[in-house]
Amino acid sequence: MDASSLGELLNEYDELERSLADPAVHGDQDKARKLGRRYSELTPIVRTLRELESARDDLAAATEMAEDEAFAAEAAELTDKIPRLETKLTELLLPRDPHDGSDVIMEIKSGEGGDESALFAGDLLRMYLRYAERHGWQTEVLDGTETELGGYKDATVTIKSKTATVDGVWSRFKFEGGVHRVQRVPATESQGRIHTSAAGVLVYPDVQDAVADVDIPEKDLRIDVFRSSGKGGQSVNTTDSAVRITHLPTGIVVSCQNERSQLQNKTRAMQVLRARLAAAAEEEAQKQASAARASQVRTVDRSERVRTYNYPENRISDHRVNYKAYNLDQVLNGDLDNVLDALAMADRDERLAAHQSV
Repeated sequence: MDASSLGELLNEYDELERSLADPAVHGDQDKARKLGRRYSELTPIVRTLRELESARDDLAAATEMAEDEAFAAEAAELTDKIPRLETKLTELLLPRDPHDGSDVIMEIKSGEGGDESALFAGDLLRMYLRYAERHGWQTEVLDGTETELGGYKDATVTIKSKTATVDGVWSRFKFEGGVHRVQRVPATESQGRIHTSAAGVLVYPDVQDAVADVDIPEKDLRIDVFRSSGKGGQSVNTTDSAVRITHLPTGIVVSCQNERSQLQNKTRAMQVLRARLAAAAEEEAQKQASAARASQVRTVDRSERVRTYNYPENRISDHRVNYKAYNLDQVLNGDLDNVLDALAMADRDERLAAHQSV
């Protein structure tokens, strides 16, 4: 980025500071949230840029007085520091995923493995909910089909950050899409044999602006209503409040049964449908879409795995970045940061290498 562009960035940052200090701006929560996210995105860049400029000025002054031993030592220290700051600034200026500050909608579906796969899908759901709780995020299970053994055939959950931030929920969960494989001895296995099963995870950014722009004609929808069900499909409601919406052109099916009224469930189901269609439209329009969404596997085939959870060895392995650790019990309790950091680091390194090759 040249000096002119950096100057524009600094001007934008100053303007954002003035806007966010204006009480009138906070009367519009959506606008304040959007400005706050942009301010959070620019803050580390501006701080690093100012630190770099200060270091360069200090180096020039120390060099002039290098005959003094103390200034010579300072010059040597600054000479080492400046390249590190330049590299950091380059990384911060790399094009970002525009959805990094967004909330997410996540779907978890059992696959091969029958009841064991459904139990594992339930384990994944609890893992993500616990991770969200650790970060103070708000979660809501919009829909879920439980099994008799306490697993989930499928579940849909929203995960939202309470405050506007550049590194939001999507920045952490965007690489979770794909097939997750489990290796363990099922509770129903009398011979102690290890079984392998799988569950699929789909993640979509809940981008309000993009979602609002998705036009869905009524003729493209089939809306069915039914009674909410609990474990094993047992009805837990005496009214047809649950809603299932089928988008006829794409075959996408979404449902919601956790709200009290049919209207609320329909509103929630439409929210999920719009997010899925917005994500699909973006992928189609941008062939160079981020690896996060492009790599998500739409089928639950054990051979197309992104991660393996091995219970006998207490091991978790992410096959995309060759990550391996032996703390599976902690991961399942929501301690996901190390594996998510490894994925984010690999993505950063890839973007940096692409930038340097240009």
